[in-house]
Amino acid sequence: MTISTRTMGSEWGGEGFEAELDRLQGLGVNWVAIHPYAGIRADGSVRFTKHDPADPPDYLARPIAAAHARGMRILIKPHLAYWGSPFAWRGEVHFEEAAADARFWSGLQAWTVNLAEVTRAADAFVVGTELELQVDREDEWRELIARVRAVTDAHLTYSANWDGVERVPFWDALDVIGVQAYFPLVADAGPGGIPSKADLRAAWEPHLARLEALSKRTGRDVFFAELGYDRSETTHLRPWVGAPRGSTPSAASAALQLRCLDVAFDVFEEEADWLHGGFLWKWFVPSSRRSSTSDFQLDHQPARDLLTRRWVTPER
Repeated sequence: MTISTRTMGSEWGGEGFEAELDRLQGLGVNWVAIHPYAGIRADGSVRFTKHDPADPPDYLARPIAAAHARGMRILIKPHLAYWGSPFAWRGEVHFEEAAADARFWSGLQAWTVNLAEVTRAADAFVVGTELELQVDREDEWRELIARVRAVTDAHLTYSANWDGVERVPFWDALDVIGVQAYFPLVADAGPGGIPSKADLRAAWEPHLARLEALSKRTGRDVFFAELGYDRSETTHLRPWVGAPRGSTPSAASAALQLRCLDVAFDVFEEEADWLHGGFLWKWFVPSSRRSSTSDFQLDHQPARDLLTRRWVTPER
């Protein structure tokens, strides 16, 4: 489970985070992820606070210690905060001017390596997330990966968008293939206005075939660095699009979220030879939880019941 934040991460350092770990462990969660931020600007600058690895801030040190104290593992997944920049999402980050491009790569490497060293006790680390227009910079990525390996023993991955995972040329330098698993599951609506489990499962097949082929070709297993469905009546078609903020889910959208998740759990079980689970998107600590029912919120009773059924008391 990814534990998210409404701020730049301060909630991860509070007691509320540990309380949520206890709740999640009770739901069968054995890995958690946090996603520390740096800002990106139009001039290529990466804005971040450099931390002393010998004196890490609570919001980075406490989650690792708290997870390990409970026998859980933790993934550190750096995210570039693109809001306030000219980019609509991380996949648009690109610079035509040489000076801006050089500034970006210098800042990205400095931030990523510092964060990896500060969180070196974590179990896994993502060297980049959704930087789709940067994946062809193979030399820069290989240099970054080597620098990260020098400061941490964590398992390393890159988190590629679902439609760009085959274009990444440096999987051999990493330990596992990471995927932002927002695959469109095109299926006809059935009774109640939502697709059947069988139709949703069939819609997974072409995506899984591509991933399995990539796994065999690279000799690397796959995991889903993000997998999420909001309570929206089109969440199977465009899983990356959330419901309107503050909206109230309909009966159909609530049922569809659960059905999509249930099918994803089937996928994990059936493809376990090469697909090693994933991180659900997402959960919040109490101080950042809003009354809104949107924003991919999984902390509601039907979703908790599903997690308990699938992970705590499996039927098979």
